[in-house]
Amino acid sequence: MQTVIFKNQPRIIAGGSVAGPKECSGVVGKYVDKTLEDDMFEESTYEKAECKMLSFAIAKAIEKGEMSEQDVDMLISGDLLNQIISASFAARDYDFPFLGVYGACSTMAESMALAATFIDGGYAKRIVAATGSHFSSAERQYRYPLELGNTRPPQSQWTVTGAGGVLVTEKSIGKSSLAITSATFGKVVDFGITDVNNMGAAMAPAACDTILRHFADMGRKPSDYDLVLTGDLGALGSRILKDLTWEKGLDIAKNHVDCGEIVYNVIEDEFQGGSGAGCSAVVFSSYILDKLKKKQLNKVLFVATGALLSTISSAQGESIPCIAHAVSVENV
Repeated sequence: MQTVIFKNQPRIIAGGSVAGPKECSGVVGKYVDKTLEDDMFEESTYEKAECKMLSFAIAKAIEKGEMSEQDVDMLISGDLLNQIISASFAARDYDFPFLGVYGACSTMAESMALAATFIDGGYAKRIVAATGSHFSSAERQYRYPLELGNTRPPQSQWTVTGAGGVLVTEKSIGKSSLAITSATFGKVVDFGITDVNNMGAAMAPAACDTILRHFADMGRKPSDYDLVLTGDLGALGSRILKDLTWEKGLDIAKNHVDCGEIVYNVIEDEFQGGSGAGCSAVVFSSYILDKLKKKQLNKVLFVATGALLSTISSAQGESIPCIAHAVSVENV
């Protein structure tokens, strides 16, 4: 089995989120804690803005959980930049231990799964899981400098400028009924995709593998969940995922939604929708968390997906290995 079942059912107490003006113009925007007037966030560089967003999301999750910095046992976080500098630089603002993780755009689910594992095992009581990304910092790291004005191909996605975090605690703390009941840790899957602009096609097989494994391990079916929420496959990747799971005898079409599909207004400029580590983090910690707390959703399988490439591997002609981690979040 790749799935860990949490007998003590750690609780999600609160979430914090911040996003840019482009992200907040869509359906998710009104649920975000802070909408930026511009993507610089009063900083001098995009990387500093990304770090500040992540620090804000961490602080907001703690504040909304009615706790102080001294109450938190650990921060588990990561991002897309080299050496996860946004997460580690944000962590220096706080006086609690930091576990830096990297799963590319799957980092939010990975962080939540690890937080639940620590808490379920009795090794911690309160952990913040958070991550973020920035369109402009990601573009110049993975693709081309913005100043070149390169044409974006139709299969491309738009890296979300935003950050999100959740405060996870043992169930005896607070009154939250929102539990992390299980986590399925994914395997690295590579279907030979080499197009760095086609993240949806690269990541869909990894999402399919983890989703199939989760349902097999848990003895469940898609209809057992109100929502099977993937991270940032975008419109094209979402369609590929539904085809792949259907071919394996699992029909998720009726209750599958992708964060990348819903984070923006559906207009031509966004092509396939959103991506980036901040995509699933912002959508889950704002829009989805609100629906769960109001019990408009009761069971969500959150499957964040990540492409584990670098500019070096791409320049050397390597294909794109990908991974997906799944977290089951339920009202209990």
